[in-house]
Order: sequence, then C-alpha cells, then structure tokens
Amino acid sequence: MKILSLSSCVAHGHVGNSALVPPLQRLGHSVTAINTVQFSNHPGHGSFGGDVFAPDHVGRVVDSLAQAGFLGGHDGVLSGYLGDADNGPALLRILAANPGAPYLCDPVMGDDGRSYVRPGIAQFLCGPALAAATIVTPNPFELGLLSGAAVEGLEQCLTAAAALLSKGPSLVVVTSLDIDGDAACAALTRQGCWLARTPRLPFAHTVNGAGDLLAGLILTEHLSGAGTPQVLTLAVSRLFAVLKATLESGQRELALVAAQDRLAHPPQLFAAQQS
Repeated sequence: MKILSLSSCVAHGHVGNSALVPPLQRLGHSVTAINTVQFSNHPGHGSFGGDVFAPDHVGRVVDSLAQAGFLGGHDGVLSGYLGDADNGPALLRILAANPGAPYLCDPVMGDDGRSYVRPGIAQFLCGPALAAATIVTPNPFELGLLSGAAVEGLEQCLTAAAALLSKGPSLVVVTSLDIDGDAACAALTRQGCWLARTPRLPFAHTVNGAGDLLAGLILTEHLSGAGTPQVLTLAVSRLFAVLKATLESGQRELALVAAQDRLAHPPQLFAAQQS
C-alpha cells in the first residue's frame, strides 16, 4: 500500500512521521511523508529546538510533489500534527489529488484537559478535516472538542463518538481510554461498537508517539480490507508489542528497531469485543 502522511517529525526519538514511517515500512507499505514540523526532540523532554514549518514551505513541498507526479496515486492519506492552521489548505489539496483514498484524521489538539496547538487548528479539524475524514482517532479530550459534548466516563465517550458518525467519518476510534485500570480503545461504526483492552504498562515517564503509531496502524489495517474488530485487534496488539519492548528497554522513546519483529508478528492478540 502507498500511504501519504502529513504530520510532525523529530530528529531524536519517534513522534509524528518519525513514529509511523519506519513501522509502516517494516510492514511492507510505502510512505510519502510531508513534515509540518521539525523539532530536535519531543518538547516533553524539557528542552527542544526547531520550527513549525511555514505554510509556504509545506505548500511548496505539495506543489513540487504534484509537479513531479508524486502527489496522487496513494491508497490512503493520514494527517496528524498540523503545526499551523494555514497548513489546512495543503491537506485539502492532498485529499483532492487522491480521490477515493480513505483519509484518517488524527485530530492532534491536546490531552488531559489542555490544548497545545496554535489558534485555528481546532476549528479546521472540527470542520473541513472531520467532514472529509473516513476515520478519525481522537483521545477523550479531542473527542470533546470534535463533538462539542462532555466526555467524562466511558458511556459519554461512546455517545459522543457515535455522534461523530453523522459528521463525515464512517469509523471513529477513541484512544487513551481507561477501563478498570486497563488501557483501551473503542471503535465505532454505524454497525456497532467494539472495545480492545490491554494491560496498562508501568512506565516511569510518558512515552510519546504511541498515538501517532496507532493511527498509522489503524489506517493500514483498514486498507487491508479487514473488518472493524480485526482492524482494532491488530492495531492495538501491534502497538502493545512495541510498548512492551519499550518498557523492557528502560527508555522513554518507542523501541521501534528492537520491536520490529514483534510489531510484524505480535506475541499477544487482544481481541476486540463487541460492546
């Protein structure tokens, strides 16, 4: 499969395109990566350098891909951290160049009750991006922004996610849920709702990039033609394999190299259950 991903990147570690390109390549997919940001490392380390790329820069990358004949022909499109709201038109141009290709919108806006994006990004993601999306993968905070509804607790999350199905997407995957101490994801379509749960691993520090990787895995499993329960089962199981290898490494960056075989062949499968 050929995937185009518009997201951030870092020189050290694995966030945004830096988190999803190597794993998707390991799984046999070709990825065209357009970077909206280049930082030295994730800001969570306490210090970082680099820039959000100006929309003119991102636009020139898109223009040049189009002129060379490389912008179209993708099987799927993914967007993550936009950096600047004025990168929205570049995303819409990418989608127009790939008609019929499923589009996964990872609506990166914030977490744990706080937003960390520039003004205008939330409005773009809640408007044109959501309307164009085939799949959307919010965490509970982002789900609240997309739906305009309170999302305290599992039932409110599921109700809000179901409401998004009338706004464009045919599949909503809510990430970063907590169910009785387990980590969980919920996948909703018009046909039903499924939950996949894994043990919550005892990391000493936040591991960044897991959501970016999960978004890439969900898109590629969807493109394989798998049904929603299988998409959720395989994506969550592959992510857990990487996270477990990361915990074993004692590092806070995703252990993508050490975990590549486990990513391809997850030792444990966490079957999605209909809810």
